[in-house]
Amino acid sequence: MRRNLTHLLFFLFPTIFFIEKGMAQNTTIPVKVGVVLDLDTWVGRMGLSCISMALSDFYASHGHYKTRVVTKIRDSKRDVVGAAAAAVDLLQNEEVEAIIGPGSSMQANFMIGLGSKARVPIISFSATSPSLSSLQSQYFIRATLNDSAQVPAIRAIVQAFGWGEVVLIYVDNEYGNGVVPSLTSALQEVDIHVTYRGAIHPSATDDQIVKELYKLMTMSTRVFIVHMLTPLGSQIFTKANEAGMMEEGYVWILTDGITDFLSTLDASAIDSELESFKIRWKKKIQEEYPTNEISELNIFGLWAYDAASALAMAVEKLGAGNFSFQKTTISRDSTGLESIRVSPVGPNILHSLLGTQFRGLTGDFQIIDGQLHTSAFQIVNVIDEGERGVGFWTTENGIVRRSNTTSKANLRAIMWPGESTSVPKGWVFPTNGKKLKIGVPEKKGFSEFVKVTRDPITNKTKATGYSIAIFDAVMATLPYAVLYEYVPFKIPDRKAAGNKDESTQGYVQKYDALVGDFTILASRSLYVDFTLPYTDSGVSMIVPIIDNRSKNAWVFLKPLTWDLWVISACFFVFTGFVIWTLEHRINEDFRGPRSHQVGTTLWFSFSTLVFAQKERIVSNLARIVVIIWLFVVLILTQSYTASLTSMLTVQQLNPTITDINELIKKGERVGYQYGSFVYEFLIKSMKFDESKLVKYESPEELDELFSKGGITAAFDEIPYMKIFLAKYCSKYTAVGPTYKFDGFGFVFPKGSPLVADVSKKVLSVTEGAKLLEFEKAWFGQTTSCPELTSSVSSNSIGLNSFWGLFLIAGVASFVALVSCITTFLYENRDALINLNPPSSIWRKIKAMATRFDDKDLRSHTLRKSDQLPDKGHQIHGCSYSLASYTNFPPSPSSLLIPTHSNFAFFGEQGTPSSGHGDPVSPNRPMSPHILFEYELANINHEQTRPPVIE
Repeated sequence: MRRNLTHLLFFLFPTIFFIEKGMAQNTTIPVKVGVVLDLDTWVGRMGLSCISMALSDFYASHGHYKTRVVTKIRDSKRDVVGAAAAAVDLLQNEEVEAIIGPGSSMQANFMIGLGSKARVPIISFSATSPSLSSLQSQYFIRATLNDSAQVPAIRAIVQAFGWGEVVLIYVDNEYGNGVVPSLTSALQEVDIHVTYRGAIHPSATDDQIVKELYKLMTMSTRVFIVHMLTPLGSQIFTKANEAGMMEEGYVWILTDGITDFLSTLDASAIDSELESFKIRWKKKIQEEYPTNEISELNIFGLWAYDAASALAMAVEKLGAGNFSFQKTTISRDSTGLESIRVSPVGPNILHSLLGTQFRGLTGDFQIIDGQLHTSAFQIVNVIDEGERGVGFWTTENGIVRRSNTTSKANLRAIMWPGESTSVPKGWVFPTNGKKLKIGVPEKKGFSEFVKVTRDPITNKTKATGYSIAIFDAVMATLPYAVLYEYVPFKIPDRKAAGNKDESTQGYVQKYDALVGDFTILASRSLYVDFTLPYTDSGVSMIVPIIDNRSKNAWVFLKPLTWDLWVISACFFVFTGFVIWTLEHRINEDFRGPRSHQVGTTLWFSFSTLVFAQKERIVSNLARIVVIIWLFVVLILTQSYTASLTSMLTVQQLNPTITDINELIKKGERVGYQYGSFVYEFLIKSMKFDESKLVKYESPEELDELFSKGGITAAFDEIPYMKIFLAKYCSKYTAVGPTYKFDGFGFVFPKGSPLVADVSKKVLSVTEGAKLLEFEKAWFGQTTSCPELTSSVSSNSIGLNSFWGLFLIAGVASFVALVSCITTFLYENRDALINLNPPSSIWRKIKAMATRFDDKDLRSHTLRKSDQLPDKGHQIHGCSYSLASYTNFPPSPSSLLIPTHSNFAFFGEQGTPSSGHGDPVSPNRPMSPHILFEYELANINHEQTRPPVIE
C-alpha cells in the first residue's frame, strides 16, 4: 500500500519514564475501574495489553501501596450504542469509579454524558477529536493529544515550503470533521488557501474513492492534507497509487490519525526502559494472540500505558479510607439510565488525577484543561516500506532538525513522490481542459494598452494592445500549456461607483485574472495578488506651454545673475586700472591727457570681451595679468553665449503653471482620467476639492478641455502622459514633481498559484528586446518630443559658478599692482627719507604721484640711444631714481637734476653753475619733475646751511 509513497508525518516524540522499585504489602483495597474498547481492532487489543502491563508494573514497583486498581473489561464492538451500553453496565452493575476508554471519538461523545451523570471520570487515550472539548464536561479526561494540537505544526510545514494552496481530505464523521475548522482557519491566517475539501465516508467503496481521486487530479492543487484513521487511509492510498497520484509533483501530508500507527520511534531517543517495555510487550501480545498477525507498538499503546499508570497514582494518593463506602442495593440486571449510581469518590479521583504529574513513556504526563499537553511533534518521511525522521516542530522554536536544539536549520533531506529530491511547487495547470477567463477592461480612450473589438457577425470579442501583447508573450513562455480567453468588462467611474479597489476585488472574483493597465497599489494588494510590474508608473501634472521669446526685450540680461553682472563690471574696471598702472610710465599708448588715459584704460579692458584690444603691452607683469584675464573673459563669454542660446530655444517650453499648491490655492479646475485611481489620489493625498475635478477618457478629450479653458492642468500616470505628449508635444508638457507608484501589473485572485510563475516570465520578457518591439508597435516613435524629465526653463548663471576664476584673476592683478608700487617706492626711498619732517603726508603723496606720472626714461621703449647710456637695467615700468643718471652722490649742498635736454647743477646759494652745459634761464619755466626736485633740494639745503653770525 505504501509503495512509492512519500509523506510528511507527525508523531509525538516519546520520552522516558523511570519506575522505582518498592516493597509489596499484603493488605490492599480494590478499586474497580472499567475498560471499554473495541477488542476486535488492533488499537483495542494493544491498548488493553498496555493497560494490563502498566498496572502490573506499577504495583510491582510499589508493592507497599494500599490500593489496587481492578479492571472490568467490556467490548464496545466498534459501535457507538455498544460502547454506551457497556458504560451503563459498568456504572450500574460493576459500580466502577472510573472508565478507561472508549477507543473512538464517536463513542466518547455519548459516554461523556454518562460520566458526568454518574460523576465518574472518563479517561480516553485515543479519542482525539477537537469537538469533544466543546462538550465542556469536567469528567472527560483526554489522555492523548487533541487533533487541533498538530494544526500549528501542519501550518508551519506548508508555509516553510511556500505552498499557497492545499486540499483537505478527511473522513466524514466526528473524528474527521472536528479538526477541519481549526485547520482551515490556521492556514488562512498565513494566506494559505484551502481550495477543496474532500469528505470521504468511513465505509466508502473503492469506486467512490477512485471517483473522488480523479476529481482531485483535474484540479491544479497538488498538496493534500489527509486526516483519517488507518483502515480508510490504507484504502485511499492504495487507489491513489493505482491512479498515478504518487508520482513526482504530488505532496501528501498525513496527520497523526495515520502516522500514530507507524513505528516511527527514533532509535537514538529510545532509552533502555522503553526498549525493555517494547520487548516485554511484544512477547506478551504474541502469547495472547498467537495466531494473529502482530503489528508494531505505536503511540496509542504508550498513551494507554501512561493513562493507566496515572489513574493508579491518583487512586493511591486518595488513600484507602476514601474507598470504604456502603454498597448500593441496585439490581445487577438494571439497565435504566435513571438508576445509574452516583459515585461518591469520583470527584475526588478526578481532582487527584488532574494534579498528577510524572515522567511516562511518552514524556512528561500532565493534564492541562482536561487533556494531555505536548510541546513537540516529530516530522517523518515515509519511503517505500520504511519511515525516517527528518526533523521536529516545537512550540518554542518551530521547525528544527533536532528536538534538543533551538537551531532552525533545514530539515533533513526528504524523498518526495516519484523518488524526487526537488521540492514540488504544489500545483500544476489543471488537466480538465478548462479555459481561464481573463478579464480585460473596455475603455473609450488610450486604446494603445487595451482595445476590445467585436465581430459584428459572430459577436465574438478580440482584445489587442500593449498589455495584451505582453501577457500573451508571458503565457507563451510558461513551461506548461495554459488555455485562456479574454472576457471584456466595463470599469465604472470612481466618482459614480465609489471605490475602484472594491470594484477590482469584485471583478477578480468573477475572473481567473485581469489584464490591462492596472496600477499596483498597496490598498489593492490586500485582496488581490499582483505580478511584478511590466512598466514603470508615477503620477505627474500636464500643463499647456507658451512661447514668450518675443515678449521680453531684456532677455539678454537673464543668462547672468545681477551679482555676477556687478562683479564682472568691477573686475573689468579693476583690471584696466592695473594694466594702466603697469604700463603708464613706459608705454606711450597709456599716456596723454587724463581723459585720453581714462578712455584708453576702459577701452582696453572692455574690448577684451571680443578680443579687440589694439594697445601694446610691454610690461611683463601686465602681460601675465592680461593672459589670466583673457582666460576668465573667454570662459565668461562662452558660458553667457551657451546660457542665452539655451534660453532663446527652451523658452518656448515654458509651462503656464509649475506649482501644484498654486492650483489648490486658486481653486483651479484640473482633469483626471475616467476610472483611474488618480481621482482618490487627488482628493485624499493632494487635498483637491472634489468639485474642481473634471474627468476625461481620451487624449482628444483632454486636448479639448485644455483648448476650451475647461481645466488649467491635468494629472495622470506617466504611461498615459507619454501617449498624450506624443500627439501634442508642441502644446503641452509635463512638470514635476512625479509621485512614484509601482507600475502596471497583471491581477490574480489572492493566493493564485500562477502569480509566481507569471512574475518570473514578466521579468524575462521585459528585460529583453521584445519589450522595445512592443513599445514601437503600440506607441510608435516619440523621439521628436522632449523627455518628461527635461527642464522647461534655464536658470541664470550665478557668481557661485565663477568665484574661483575671479579669485585667480584678482590675486594675480593685486600681486602685480603691489609689486609695481613697492618697486617704485623702494627705488625712490632716498628722496622720501630726505624730505623735511614738517612736510605733510599729503604733500609727500602728491609729490610721489607727480613723479609717478612722468615717463621712465630708462625703459627701452622710451629711451633714445643718443640721450642716455644703456646701463643694462631691467625695466619693469615702475623703477625710477632721483639720482639714477649721475655717479655723483647727493650731498647737502648739491643735487643733480635731470632735464629734458641737459643737466643743471645748483650751487649752495641756488644759482646755477656753468660748469656743466648751459645755465638754466631764470625765466624758463621748470618742468614738473624739475620743480619737484628743486623743492627737495631747497628743503635739504635749508636744513644743512650753517647759521649766519652777524
